[in-house]
Amino acid sequence: MARMPSTPENHVETAHPSRFNDYDRLAEGYSAENEASLLNAYYERPAMLELAGDVTGRRILDAGCGSGPLFSELRDRGAIVTGIDASAGMLEMARQRLGADADLRVADLTSPLPFPDDAFDDVIASLVLHYLEDWGPTLAELRRVLRPGGRLLVSVDHPFVTTLMRHMAGDKINYFETRNRTEEWTMGGQTAQMSFWERPLHAMTDAFTTAGFRISVISEPPFVPEARDLFPEKFRELELTRTRFLSFLFFVLEAD
Repeated sequence: MARMPSTPENHVETAHPSRFNDYDRLAEGYSAENEASLLNAYYERPAMLELAGDVTGRRILDAGCGSGPLFSELRDRGAIVTGIDASAGMLEMARQRLGADADLRVADLTSPLPFPDDAFDDVIASLVLHYLEDWGPTLAELRRVLRPGGRLLVSVDHPFVTTLMRHMAGDKINYFETRNRTEEWTMGGQTAQMSFWERPLHAMTDAFTTAGFRISVISEPPFVPEARDLFPEKFRELELTRTRFLSFLFFVLEAD
């Protein structure tokens, strides 16, 4: 999908928050962009909710909750939701959306999480993991806070499309390497440098199984039908005639 790697997503801070991924600076503009964009509102979030299924009564950790759009949808469907994010600015936007009683906490996914073992039935990591160089410690923590048989739902930049976009831009990268990508985002009049880690599909699946997860679903879903009517110019620009495009890759993982 054209410019897919530059699309706003949920997030987690990298090792150098002063230089990269400053979501406090972008919070207001990012939240507005995320609210109604094609890839976020009409592709990624509906796909994640479809994979989650019936969440009534389930304890869910929204890991990298941003301004809370998934938190809101899950709560409306009867889930008991806790949201964490590394950005206090994004959590302030989430609190404005969700109300003062929402369980929202500042937490960094590269550090131990402030929850006991087996605290959740599901963890949702929506467009988060591709901000991390090393998935191992984070996945181990997410496995720890999941009950046995619980689910981890993940969406990430599709490794095939990120490689394709880089090649189209003239970067002769090696698909099989784990490599860093940086971009400049401007939203709401604010600019920040963003850092992402690209890795091949086998590196993702190896990380999941090493952390004690069983892969039950790998999904490349369609966009919702109303997207074509809402974004006619975008679809003409992209010359899309079918119901699917390469953008994000989705996993449902079960805790062994």
